Amino acid sequence: MIYLALSIVCSVTVGVLFKLAKRYQINIIQAITWNYLFAICLSLFFFKPAANSLSISNFSPIYWLLGILMPSLFIVLGLAVRNAGLARTDIAQRLSLFISLSAAFFFFKESFDRYKEVGIVFGFAAIIFTMYRKSDRMSNKKSWLYLLMVFLGFGAVDVLFKLVSQLSTIPYTTSLFFIYCIAFTLSLLYLFYLVLKKKTKLQFINFVCGCILGLFNFGNILFYLKAHQQMANNPSTVFAAMNIGVIIMGSLIGIWLFNEKLSKWNYLGLVLALIAIVFITLSKIYAV
Repeated sequence: MIYLALSIVCSVTVGVLFKLAKRYQINIIQAITWNYLFAICLSLFFFKPAANSLSISNFSPIYWLLGILMPSLFIVLGLAVRNAGLARTDIAQRLSLFISLSAAFFFFKESFDRYKEVGIVFGFAAIIFTMYRKSDRMSNKKSWLYLLMVFLGFGAVDVLFKLVSQLSTIPYTTSLFFIYCIAFTLSLLYLFYLVLKKKTKLQFINFVCGCILGLFNFGNILFYLKAHQQMANNPSTVFAAMNIGVIIMGSLIGIWLFNEKLSKWNYLGLVLALIAIVFITLSKIYAV
């Protein structure tokens, strides 16, 4: 479970950095681009990926899917927050757990014991109550499309990373390196378009922020993959614990660091999330 805990910490830190980026007017597109460049450098330094082990025959289409989805989701998140609000976007992102767990049951053929079933029920309730906010109706009809894209996108990324962890012909660190390369190349092309056509100015501060973002983004995905490898027969444990853990830690940081106010329903959600984690942990120790 240590890998899951580290992945949760890195994931929440990425969210905090995005909040701070808005406050200090950091260009998100530039930061995202340099974030992938720094992640590539970290992959080369720590893992020395075996590029010669890759050939056209074993280059998985999953690499391209993740390479396209990862930077695209950052952009979609920005559009969703702008049009639908942060609360609704958070709900859509965390409810993508439905897709992950459905894949674990139907696609990966995982059997659910009683502990895990109870834990998942508490977990879904925790997501709903923790992310609940009173707000006005959305005036922009496109908001629902952005929220749907967030929901489907994050669910797809979870499932695709599970598939990457199961590849046997190529080390997963090498797979991660090539995914980063694709994401960086596509992000860089889009950044060039913005510079040439939209006259966007490149700024060094965005590069620095991108490197910091890349450090935690690298750690998030690395530890997430390791968790899937360590618990290869329990993908739902990884899916559920990751989402619930991010909710708990993210909410606590929101209270302490950003002075966010939580309702009684939000606090109820946090309690339910703790109960869910207990049951999901028991399901790993005692199969029923």
